[in-house]
Amino acid sequence: MSAELTSSLASGSCHFGDAGCGFPAPGLNEFQFKPIFSIGSVEFNKPMLLSIIVALLVVVFFWAAFAKPRLVPGKLQLVGEIGYDFVKRSIVLETIGKKGEKYVPMLVSMFFFIWLMNIMSIIPFAQFPVAAAIAFPAGLSAIVWITYMTLTFKKHGFVGGLKNLCWPSGIPGWVMFILVPIEFFSNIFVRPFTLAVRAFANMFAGHLLIVMFSIASWYLLSPTLGALYGSASFVVAVALTAFELLVQFLQAYIFVMLASSYIAGALEEAH
Repeated sequence: MSAELTSSLASGSCHFGDAGCGFPAPGLNEFQFKPIFSIGSVEFNKPMLLSIIVALLVVVFFWAAFAKPRLVPGKLQLVGEIGYDFVKRSIVLETIGKKGEKYVPMLVSMFFFIWLMNIMSIIPFAQFPVAAAIAFPAGLSAIVWITYMTLTFKKHGFVGGLKNLCWPSGIPGWVMFILVPIEFFSNIFVRPFTLAVRAFANMFAGHLLIVMFSIASWYLLSPTLGALYGSASFVVAVALTAFELLVQFLQAYIFVMLASSYIAGALEEAH
């Protein structure tokens, strides 16, 4: 987008039908941010700042909710218990079972951290889903993968861990020469990659769609037939935002559910 077109659009003089005024389609520029401030050689941009804010929100909320727990919970404690129990009972215990009790704090933290990072896309002045920056879901996926590998080899030993990762049970031996490399590649490389990309791609695509229809709503607004187009685009933008709220929750849920399934697989005796 040229500087002149950006200035024209921002000033409200660039609309559908104006001579020399093309649609300023959003692109990768929507995901590139200049540093806000620096500490030494470390530069902090908008996604990094938002991730720190989200992390603080999660920590402060649960600390405030459970710092002085009461038998009859107050409103904050009640909300905290509902959120904690939802992840514990609906995801962890359903997927891992009783053995998953010790991993509940980590998975609860991940769920709310990812969910709030996603919700940043609809918060005024933030307006960006942090998970749309690949580094953040990749970092969380690395934590899950390291936990998965550590538990696998800790429980089964080196040889048993490799067997757990690569040797499916109940499969005829003559097909193992095909399945073993596939299972090894899938569990070692594909799982962390797809875990990160799933969270990243949904937030990336959702944010880009909302930005595109939001810009189109303004661009198409004109005294001519463009007003109808602009109104339709605005309705789509609102509908996409509502749909994105559901996707934001589902992505946090799916991420933690898959993380729980990997931990469950590491703790099982048979693959």
